[in-house]
Amino acid sequence: QLASLVNEAALLTTRKNSPTISMEILEAAKDKVLMGAERRSLIITDREKRITACHEAGHALVAWMLPGADPVHKVTIIPRGRALGLTMQLPEEERNSHDRTFLFNNLCTLLGGRIAEEIVFNQMTTGAGNDIERVSDIARRMVCEWGMSETIGPLTFRASNPLSNQPGQIISEQTAVLIDVEVKKLVQSAYDRARGLLEEHRALLDAITDALIERETLSRADIQAIIATNERK
Repeated sequence: QLASLVNEAALLTTRKNSPTISMEILEAAKDKVLMGAERRSLIITDREKRITACHEAGHALVAWMLPGADPVHKVTIIPRGRALGLTMQLPEEERNSHDRTFLFNNLCTLLGGRIAEEIVFNQMTTGAGNDIERVSDIARRMVCEWGMSETIGPLTFRASNPLSNQPGQIISEQTAVLIDVEVKKLVQSAYDRARGLLEEHRALLDAITDALIERETLSRADIQAIIATNERK
């Protein structure tokens, strides 16, 4: 990974005709490696840009306000890969396992984008499609693989895997319904937590959205400055 990062930085340095690899170039290389190449040629309407900014502001603000979540490193509305915007969180230390609080906070953060759209625009867009897919996967694994449901307890329910020819467990209809109820309850709890945070800090949500529209990319320090400014008002 480090070799890929430095190679990308070397390419950027050559394109810029720079005699040295600066920290700015390394940062740009890291963004490309982790988030994909920029797609500045993509035509986006002003309304789409504001919805994307609001969406990413929702992710960033929920992550910022939740203790135990990975720190927000950067937020951007410059399209990269298939995404119109991205919120990057980077851990402060290596993680080899995740506790329930961390996973629950992850659910809240992922739902923050969709909820921000609902609060500000009173509508839903397809931009949260990948977020919802990830939320569904994490919540179901919490219940079915990691024994994190108090109602079901420390049990594993394995689905069939056609790639490895592993048969799945035979699950009764009653248990299947209970699993669905527990997954839905977990996601709804995360949704309510994230919505409460965004409604409580609506002024900050709008401030981060406006800053993203103006600057397109915000660092952790930028977000910290926005929060400090709003707290003084």
